[in-house]
Amino acid sequence: MSRYSLTGRTVLVTGSTGGLGTAVARALRERGANLALLDLDGGLAQRQAADLGPETVARGWAADVRDLHSLQSAVDAAAEHFGRIDVTIANAGVAAVAPLESIDPAVWERIIDINLNGVWRTFRATLPHVKQTKGYLLAVSSMAAFVHSPLCGPYVASKAGVWALCDATRLELRHHGVGVGSVHPTFFKTPMMDDVHADPAGNTLWGGNKSGLWKMIPIGKVVDSVVAGIESRADLIVPTRLNAVAARIPGLVRLFVDRTGFRGTTVPDAIAQASASGGATDR
Repeated sequence: MSRYSLTGRTVLVTGSTGGLGTAVARALRERGANLALLDLDGGLAQRQAADLGPETVARGWAADVRDLHSLQSAVDAAAEHFGRIDVTIANAGVAAVAPLESIDPAVWERIIDINLNGVWRTFRATLPHVKQTKGYLLAVSSMAAFVHSPLCGPYVASKAGVWALCDATRLELRHHGVGVGSVHPTFFKTPMMDDVHADPAGNTLWGGNKSGLWKMIPIGKVVDSVVAGIESRADLIVPTRLNAVAARIPGLVRLFVDRTGFRGTTVPDAIAQASASGGATDR
């Protein structure tokens, strides 16, 4: 497949001011893309855009992925401003670490609503524009779609749902010439991961992500895979080769992960340390 050049194309990113959103936006701008940056904090998105160039190439808008009307208004404004939307990156996401038995129901519902329903709303709002350009929809999922950590019920459920949603949507849109992909990074350093490490349950569960199965990878590796995935209009983007195997044969690695990833009293210890809020934080 020939390379899908980003030069002059408009890429819309939700959750743009988060750790991954910020890094991806900068990399896309370096490829010559115009950027429509959407974030819950519109002022922060506007300042982010100003750092990347004049309004002709980057502009920020306030948008809440939990509100379809808010999202649609921002998307339509971005399409009018740039004249087109070629690529959508549904990046907004949140996480928490708490067991099903004690997690605050409001936290559970918020994670599902942002991580899964938010992707649906983002795709729904941008699709009319992306269809016109025969563009590409990308959702930020996670290796959590395939490797299901305890104390992360709503997170792993939402990320597995995003993967399934992308697969279903790809079949719905292929006759329109629209590509659909999902990206599945493992742990990498962001402000959200800093919050996880500050939470006793999260720190216990993954050992601070210092080694072994849960060791973090450089954010640059994730960004490079996202950009390369967009340029190849990939169906499935996994930043590391080892994780790519796990993504393709999740059923075969499940038993191995259960036995080696959470040994001894790791899980009950983490449950004992978890709070009702699960240390919930925005990306």
